[in-house]
Amino acid sequence: MNDNNQSLHSMQQEVDEYIQQFKTGYFSPLSQMARLTEEVGELAREINHYYGEKPKKANEKPKTVSEELGDVLFVTMIMANSLDIDLTEAFQKNMEKFNQRDKYRFERKDGQTE
Repeated sequence: MNDNNQSLHSMQQEVDEYIQQFKTGYFSPLSQMARLTEEVGELAREINHYYGEKPKKANEKPKTVSEELGDVLFVTMIMANSLDIDLTEAFQKNMEKFNQRDKYRFERKDGQTE
């Protein structure tokens, strides 16, 4: 599916359909956490190459921050699916939390304060 307006729910469903075609299925949460950590490390490396002081070596394959963020998202969805977590629901709960807890944490454009 190649839809730029795809919902988190449909993306999680697509990831599940992908995983279900393999006998192995979902790995354990600990293995998934290790994989997520690995992907975040690769993202950090790309950020460092593009925005930091560490240029890529001439023989390194070109990758992009977008590609690495996509890998992090994919592995996050695998982990959520295997733990029966609806990422849309998790996101909505997090936004409620941030909109309440951090409403005035940073200087607001509208000038509102506590």
